[in-house]
Amino acid sequence: MEIERRWLVEGWPQQEAASTLEMEQGYFCTRPAVRIRREAVQGGTTAYVLCFKGKGGLSREEIELPLSPDHYTRLKAMLDRPIIEKQQRRYALPGGYTLEVNSVDPALESGFFYAEVEFPDEASALAWAPPAELAGYLCHEVTGQSGESMAAYWERTRLAN
Repeated sequence: MEIERRWLVEGWPQQEAASTLEMEQGYFCTRPAVRIRREAVQGGTTAYVLCFKGKGGLSREEIELPLSPDHYTRLKAMLDRPIIEKQQRRYALPGGYTLEVNSVDPALESGFFYAEVEFPDEASALAWAPPAELAGYLCHEVTGQSGESMAAYWERTRLAN
């Protein structure tokens, strides 16, 4: 189960990131979402993931399975649309949470930034408020809003062309 809140944001937060990842992801279908993703931590490891995501807003079923680099490459070759490029920076938050901020397709006109925080349960997600220094940054929440998922972005920018 994935429980997360999501915001559209402008740029990166002013604090220093704990880690940075270079990512790419592509979708085989969007309802339900079936995607592959490469996650390369700068100065660290690279993971290859096959992910299934169900319907939902604040909470939804998510199943992630590891892929070998070879399987990832072979699956990526099956995609008939350009891959989504992302950079993700992670920031430590009070209470042990992590703010994940993503720059999506920065080289394209359609590029944008969004932020997410994952939670262990819905009660924690609903009770959480951004720390004061991030309150203005995390002011445009889009959790559960139609059209505000990466799968919807894939549909708008890859399938419409």
